[in-house]
Formats: sequence, structure tokens, C-alpha cells
Amino acid sequence: MVLDNNLAENSMRPVAIGRRNWTHIGHEKAGPRVAAILSIVETCRRLKIPAREYLAVVLPGLANLSVQRLPELTPTAWAASNL
Repeated sequence: MVLDNNLAENSMRPVAIGRRNWTHIGHEKAGPRVAAILSIVETCRRLKIPAREYLAVVLPGLANLSVQRLPELTPTAWAASNL
């Protein structure tokens, strides 16, 4: 039996390639922001979390949240708390 991580690598390849490409769209800060959002969306997809639902719940209160509470809002933590 051969162990490999091709499935994981192949699922993240478009996002990883996009991060590099999106660093030059619109504004210098736009690329990293788009890459971060797409990374979150891809994580939701892998965890079978509806990305729209996750973002609709998490984004509205994000500006008023302390940095120390951010780990509670990762897709993995969010999914665990919404079982």
C-alpha cells in the first residue's frame, strides 16, 4: 500500500495558484484578501459546510470581535459548535 496526499494537493491547487495570481488584481491589498476568502471557502467545501451559510453567520460580527476569539470562527471550529 502506498500512502500519498494527491487528493488533498489536487483539491488545493487552484486556490494555491490563485493566491499567487490574485496578488495583482485591482488594488495591492485585494489579492491577499481574495486568496484568504477563497481559502476559507475551499475549507468549507472540504468539510461539507455550506459556505454561504458560514459566511452569512461569521462575517457580520467579525468587525466587532476581538482577535483572541478568531480561532472560534474557523470553519472547523464553527462546524464543531454547530453540530
